[in-house]
Amino acid sequence: MLRNRITDIPGLRVGHARDLKIASGVTAILFDAPVVASVDVRGGGPGTRETDLLDPERTVERIDALVLSGGSAFGLDAAAGVTAWLAEAGRGFLVGTMRVPIVPGAILFDLLNGGDKAWGRYPPYRELGFEAAAAAAEEFDLGSVGAGTGARTGTLKGGIGSAAAAVPGTGFRVGALAAVNAFGCATIGGGPHFWAAPFEEGAEFGGLGSPGRVSADALAFPARALPGAATTLAVVATDAALTKAQCRRLAVAAQDGLARALVPAHTPLDGDLVFAVATGAVPLADSVTDLARLGDTAARVLARSVAIGVFSAASLPGLPPSQPLSVMGLPPSWRDRFGGG
Repeated sequence: MLRNRITDIPGLRVGHARDLKIASGVTAILFDAPVVASVDVRGGGPGTRETDLLDPERTVERIDALVLSGGSAFGLDAAAGVTAWLAEAGRGFLVGTMRVPIVPGAILFDLLNGGDKAWGRYPPYRELGFEAAAAAAEEFDLGSVGAGTGARTGTLKGGIGSAAAAVPGTGFRVGALAAVNAFGCATIGGGPHFWAAPFEEGAEFGGLGSPGRVSADALAFPARALPGAATTLAVVATDAALTKAQCRRLAVAAQDGLARALVPAHTPLDGDLVFAVATGAVPLADSVTDLARLGDTAARVLARSVAIGVFSAASLPGLPPSQPLSVMGLPPSWRDRFGGG
């Protein structure tokens, strides 16, 4: 059954955990068998764990899971929780008699969103990571869940989005998942229309289409400017058989999806990055043409995922929306402002 989710790629499961008191959470992407993976980082303020392993020249070829977390640097603890869950399940890279789970991760900044971050000596992200791994399934929620719990964009509440598509002219599929916490805006100006509208399938983020001519005001640089306080994290996955170097190229191509869905994107104020993973179920017929088709589809699917994440987001209980351009608190959700959905 196809779900228009990253889990349309067989062998992937996604789990969320969140703590509404701290207005933050964790998303874990687990693989039934280790997958080839790489990463491309474009933002100026990334926060990552184990991403050096994903360089094509590194020894370890495959990974067991990926983790996306709120909490800025504190959220890097989430990967330890996922690692613990995988270790209990007997998963990991075999070194002698020991298995070491390989779990790269990345974090977004949500420390000023109005939640209570007075967690004491030990932040809760390790336990949230364990909970997210334990909850991983083919069916999962979108919007203000997991790493998207306390996320925001320049003008609207952010969240978790996901989409998938077949790759035209091939037997491949591509899926994407995005935790949208962007400095830029997913919608055009002050209206409800999404920058990603040309790529929408059906009415997955409202079916509003494009507004026509885009005014200069819609392209104005956001007034909110807090260095290091924004990041959109993304994962693209395919059933194609790719090398680490080809996964890296897929991640590079998929970055275009962020630029199509967020204005501006890849700024010094963001930590934007894209992980790419390949399960290897379907071999390439032409290593150049097929990879180009995969990259084109990945960019489209990721653009849709960003819009879906913002469209699906909801305001958090007990946290009244702030003014749209405030650097403190969370702005209104798309549904709060425009209704519908």
